[in-house]
Amino acid sequence: MHSLTTALGMPQHRFASIHVVGTNGKSSVARMIAALLEAHGVSEGTCLSPHLQHWSERVRIHGAEIAPEPFAESVRRSAEAAEAVNRGLPEGDAVTQFEAATAAAFVALAAARIEVGVVEAGLGGRLDATNVVPSRVTVLTSIGLDHTEWLGDTKAEIAAEKLAVLRDHSVLVSGALDAEIEALAAQAAEARGARHVKAPHDPGEGIELRAPGRFQRRNFALAMTAAEALLGALDEGAVHEVAASLTIPARLELVADDPPTIIDAAHNPDGAAALAEALPEASGGRPVVGCVGILADKDAEAMLAALAPALARVVCTELPARLLRESGRPGAESWAAPELARICTGLGLEAEAVRQPAAALDRARELAGKRGGVALAAGSHYLLGAAWTRRHAQSFSR
Repeated sequence: MHSLTTALGMPQHRFASIHVVGTNGKSSVARMIAALLEAHGVSEGTCLSPHLQHWSERVRIHGAEIAPEPFAESVRRSAEAAEAVNRGLPEGDAVTQFEAATAAAFVALAAARIEVGVVEAGLGGRLDATNVVPSRVTVLTSIGLDHTEWLGDTKAEIAAEKLAVLRDHSVLVSGALDAEIEALAAQAAEARGARHVKAPHDPGEGIELRAPGRFQRRNFALAMTAAEALLGALDEGAVHEVAASLTIPARLELVADDPPTIIDAAHNPDGAAALAEALPEASGGRPVVGCVGILADKDAEAMLAALAPALARVVCTELPARLLRESGRPGAESWAAPELARICTGLGLEAEAVRQPAAALDRARELAGKRGGVALAAGSHYLLGAAWTRRHAQSFSR
């Protein structure tokens, strides 16, 4: 990644940066920080991952998805640089898809002449492709047991991987953490000569969020703290304006009516627990029928156990290898739908298996409609791609 960005002229050094790492909440917090900066007159751009439908969703300039032409030019430049870098690498090694996409995002942000880039880490931190930004502020959203095959078997090991992105004499902003992880964060900040700021659990009375869910209030409090760490102070009116207007795609997002259909990107046990906590309010107390698809490297049993109290029934589905490959996860696999259904049955949940995701979502909506309930699609970002496409088509019947 250093070779690739060097070949591109170090585009990530042409703007100040806030680096967002953590197990859950990264995309929401990154979008919230960006909106707060823009509301304070700061020209900003955002680098997010993964996307739901288009690769260009990963790059946002002034709060909007980058236009096709500048995105295509950034990808072209990154691809050309990757070819040159690959020629100097050992046999069998090459620039990865995520590295090329991340470098393209940096090129696009630099070309837009933004002042501040809000950069979401992809996986971990220390060895993540985003760990070439000279961040002024690092945000640690949360720590949970996810991606253990790469990051470690304990929360402490995972936290160490994420905290490794902290820069000397910068600012570390942390969210709600276990006491052990909070101590590690404090130690990392001290070792780097960084200022450590702990975000409150709530943005405060009088701040009403358009984004639903108690977890989003925690995320907004974290985003406010991060923005303040960079700007020095926040304007109360700007904060209220952002809170009242900002929506976060694929986080308790209502995408259809009759029956109401919600999509949520919860993709690990902690995310599933946060979703379950928010569902009674989001559903208005109506029964929720879930359409669930989960990647094979996730703890499906723990996720389904967390969701079970909030669901009346589950339609289990699978994530096709082609969809995963085209969405940036080549080689990834999915839990088999019948196996997920077996886990649900063991948890006391009514469940059935429908292997094709679009058909599974249709079935969940059908069951929700019969019960006067709400349909939910959750379990993986990659499952939501189908729901996202169908929403833009203004049809959930095809």
